[in-house]
Amino acid sequence: MLILANVRERWSGFLGAFVAVLVGVALISTTLVIYDSARPRVQPRYDGTTALALPHKAADADGSPEDRMPWSKAEAEPLVAGLDKVPGVADAVVDRSFYAQAFEGGKPVTDEGALESGHGWSSARMAPYKLLSGRAPSATNEVVVDRALGVAAGSRLTVNLTEGRKQFTVVGTVDGPGYYFSEAFAERQQPGVAAIALIADEGTYEGYEGYEGVDTGAIVAAAKKVLGDSGDVVSGDGRSELQPQYIEHKRFLGVQLISAMAVLGLFTTVFVVASMLVLATGMRRREIGLLRTIGAAPQQVKRMIIGEAAVVGLLGSIAGCVAGVVAAPVLRSLLDNLDVAPPGMEVTVAAWPLLTASVIGVGVSVIGAWTAGRKAARVAPIEALLDSRSANQGMGRGRWIAGLAVLGAGVLLAIGTATSSADNRINMAIFATMTLIVAAALLTPAFIGPVGRFLTAPFQRGGSAGPVLIRAELVANPRRAASLVAPVIAAVGFAVLLSGMVETMRVAYPAGEALKVSGQTIVTPDGTPGNTDEVVAANPVGKAALPTRAFVLKAGSAAKADKGTEQAGNATVLDVLGSRDPRWSKPGEAVLGERTAKKLGLTKGEEVPVRFADGTAVTLRVGSVLPDDPARGDFVVSRDLVRAHDPAALTDDIFVPGDAKASGAVPGTALHDAAEYALADYRTDAKLTDSLAMMLIVIAVGYSVIAVANSMAMAAHGRRRDFGVMKSAGGTVGQLLLVSVGETSLVIVIGAALGILVTLPPLAGMASGLSQATSSDVSLHLSTGTLTTAVLGTLVAAVLAGLTVTARTLGGRAA
Repeated sequence: MLILANVRERWSGFLGAFVAVLVGVALISTTLVIYDSARPRVQPRYDGTTALALPHKAADADGSPEDRMPWSKAEAEPLVAGLDKVPGVADAVVDRSFYAQAFEGGKPVTDEGALESGHGWSSARMAPYKLLSGRAPSATNEVVVDRALGVAAGSRLTVNLTEGRKQFTVVGTVDGPGYYFSEAFAERQQPGVAAIALIADEGTYEGYEGYEGVDTGAIVAAAKKVLGDSGDVVSGDGRSELQPQYIEHKRFLGVQLISAMAVLGLFTTVFVVASMLVLATGMRRREIGLLRTIGAAPQQVKRMIIGEAAVVGLLGSIAGCVAGVVAAPVLRSLLDNLDVAPPGMEVTVAAWPLLTASVIGVGVSVIGAWTAGRKAARVAPIEALLDSRSANQGMGRGRWIAGLAVLGAGVLLAIGTATSSADNRINMAIFATMTLIVAAALLTPAFIGPVGRFLTAPFQRGGSAGPVLIRAELVANPRRAASLVAPVIAAVGFAVLLSGMVETMRVAYPAGEALKVSGQTIVTPDGTPGNTDEVVAANPVGKAALPTRAFVLKAGSAAKADKGTEQAGNATVLDVLGSRDPRWSKPGEAVLGERTAKKLGLTKGEEVPVRFADGTAVTLRVGSVLPDDPARGDFVVSRDLVRAHDPAALTDDIFVPGDAKASGAVPGTALHDAAEYALADYRTDAKLTDSLAMMLIVIAVGYSVIAVANSMAMAAHGRRRDFGVMKSAGGTVGQLLLVSVGETSLVIVIGAALGILVTLPPLAGMASGLSQATSSDVSLHLSTGTLTTAVLGTLVAAVLAGLTVTARTLGGRAA
């Protein structure tokens, strides 16, 4: 009862912690709700299927449908025949998907899913998409298209395929997206079988007692018996595994973004709530002293403080969850604007995101209160009542040890930023900054007094009492000042770090990429997902890598390479490049990078069976093992070999040397010199990077500014007796308000300086790493505009909060 009474009577003292928990939980719950809503969904074109039969995954699969080893035509035929006879199955359809894109007016029709827009006619049954006009395609030059394309049956249509542009006769239209060709033509484009769809006969069970629809379980069980060791059967939500590549890529980018937001939100919540609870507990020293004087044991005091924090954390978490649910559609709209939200994603609110966010909110509050309450409960009654200077000034041994240890860890992480890989460099810099922010907050009481003396010294010569009072407050209560400084360090630190990373990368990446391709003309896709063979033929000189997904079987598997996908467990899935460079494209040979050769346990001269996208295997000889070179590839074979086994593969950017002439005559292509290519390549990710950085800056700075305002308001409210005494001693309201502004401004200046200092080592490490990665001179770059905005925004919020509470206090006393 005492805990609830304290919260009710001292609500103004807990308001700051409540708001901090509310904002933190709202941020975490929003990101978790969006994360849960962005889970892979069953695509509309599979809505009419009961189950999908899929080949086995490779041993090192990471969850992508491309990691399943396709069946060959010979392997798939008996499986399709057996699945077609499963009771309750009306049809077993081989699902083929490949690149197809219409050309109108000499330009490719915008189609995000062009990589997987081509299908055999039977695939239309999986949705099912209905034939609205015309008939099904039967000849290899016929196609059925989406009615939304606006092309009538009987028209001629140019469709871009892997081989290039080709004329087709539109023989029909359907009510769904895609281009539907004859089965013979689709098989030629994608010989391998990656999925067999089972379409149920809903009339099979009709008339049975208790009939409620298709018996999916029975169909799945029977299908598994047909497949045996050849594959898997998925149904229900499991069908979402076959998500198109472009949707999976968007989902990956969106998840990366909201994960960064969640991590930053979690750190900021822990940091801000803990600092505010330390501040709130420190301001209750006299109250705690009275409780200790009347006989309260240290454990009772600690339980009271933790209980109050738990109540405040619970109330803040409930309010935060409500705010998070309300804000989820807003975040979803932001992801849409950034083009990283999966198409058709709907915001659904499940229980686990809200429960997780609530547990975090209450847990952070309790842990923060436990940390603050330990020291408060050990204070002797008379010491708390006197509010002695020594009790507020010194840093305990534990804080010194923790601060120095965290500082050392931060320095090591900053050094590691320079040597980490490109994929980990940004995360390493963020973690280093987080660690250094914590270190700065822990060590601030040790030097805030000397810094305060130094900064106020020039203002004491005029005889004004203001600078003396400001300096005295910092010297007498360094821990309270440190609690006020902490959120400022976080706000400025994250603003400087994130904006600095963007500015540094903006200079580094284009310069490094331009250096790599200097003197070359690059042929890139323009409105298409890749270069077709028609484009490659128009540019016969230069690098034209043809990528495919292949499965390298382990030693001893050669004799069984064509015996079925039971070998998938012995296979390693790899990205293989087909090259037309005579150095790397000798027939029957493969060139491996050292890392890949070590992974596969192969050496020069050994033979290795490789199974390609069409489901057939070829035994290759390791012709060379060379140092790793991303420009060459880790597993390189003849381009002709890749094309023979993967007719649907598209060519990457084509690099034409300066002594040859590049051609952009084929529609859907563009030519770039080295500088243009580097800038265009960077701009592809720059928009997302800039937006991500800005969102994270807004979150970190906005949250920290709220915390700063709350902290200043709490501090001003806690010093109302001090201001009353100074007013009684002759201080005018204007003078006391100036003192409040001066104290607040000095705290902000110190916090901003520390926020900048903690970001310099990680940013310097990142610049050093980029210099090595790009082989160019990369220096550290800061965004002065972002820094100025963060400092001024924090300063204005803090001053306004402090002035509002101080003026109200002085006005009330004047009255």
